[in-house]
Amino acid sequence: MRVALHTKVRAERIAEYEAAHREVPAELTAAIRAAGATSWTIWRSGTDLFHLLDCADYGHLLAELEKLPVNLAWQARMAELLDVVHDYSEAGAQAGLPVVWELP
Repeated sequence: MRVALHTKVRAERIAEYEAAHREVPAELTAAIRAAGATSWTIWRSGTDLFHLLDCADYGHLLAELEKLPVNLAWQARMAELLDVVHDYSEAGAQAGLPVVWELP
């Protein structure tokens, strides 16, 4: 399944956010893949962040990562940099951006 998400970085923390993503822990990327993700891309426009990920089951991915120590550490780091964070709750599994149009 393909999931689009929207988060927001704090304006004064953009450089730190981008630097953090140049050094995402290998243990975390391995865990994301093991949870079913095949790709995850983040674009930034000003402070708006747009994520596009492909995975087998987004709810399963979140459940697998939610309590994982390497992800908890990463999310704590991101919480310092973001105004709108990635939601790992059950409701977050339904919080993807709705599809408005696709090229037929």
